[in-house]
Amino acid sequence: MSKPPTPKPQVPQIFDRKAAAAKWARARALQSGQDAASYLYTTIAQDIADRLDFMRFEAETSLIMGDETGGLNATTRAQLGDFDVEVPGSFEQYDLIAHILGLGTVNDLPGSLIHARNGLKSGGLYIAAFPGVGSLPALRQIALQADGERPAARMHPLVDNRAGTALLERAGFSRKVVDSFALNVRFSSLHQLISDLRDHGLTRSLKTEVPPVTRDWLRRAEAAFDSLREEDGKVTETFNILVLTGWR
Repeated sequence: MSKPPTPKPQVPQIFDRKAAAAKWARARALQSGQDAASYLYTTIAQDIADRLDFMRFEAETSLIMGDETGGLNATTRAQLGDFDVEVPGSFEQYDLIAHILGLGTVNDLPGSLIHARNGLKSGGLYIAAFPGVGSLPALRQIALQADGERPAARMHPLVDNRAGTALLERAGFSRKVVDSFALNVRFSSLHQLISDLRDHGLTRSLKTEVPPVTRDWLRRAEAAFDSLREEDGKVTETFNILVLTGWR
């Protein structure tokens, strides 16, 4: 008598795909305006371009996801939220796949990397850059103080360098490089910090519900922000950009 098939393990649904797609769509709409913050898109795209130039890597076919400022040359572009990296795509189609900002909000991160590797031709290159561990320490402190005795899961979980290396290894990449760089940004108000996150599509998209943001919560958050002001009246926030690089 044959054994019943082993059920596939269920991937934890940490992020709400609909909410994530909506925030990326909003970010794209905001980027069409003149006042939208775009420094993360620009910095990451330039960093990837510099890496490709250093490696003298030229791709005939490339898939670029999340490059809202158009800083990278691409034969195929995909928008975050519309392109589902958690399902199989074309097999051995691209010399280069690059993913800007969005990989940190994927539920099946191991699966998405496996699909990305399968989409590369032999010798193809994969690069993903997104906020990793060490990002937004000021905002995390502000949220904790505003929540008081009942802290809520308002911030996204983040990937560190060691986990990034393990993920690339698990996906079967032949060579792996994981590193990070910090981008410090100065803010004069909590409103500006949140506005910049919204412009980049980096606001919350977790499935778990949290208590609503009330006027009292905002008052406490503003006070916490004020307590972090430096001599010039501004608060320094850090984006620690994790870069995953792997070859097929």
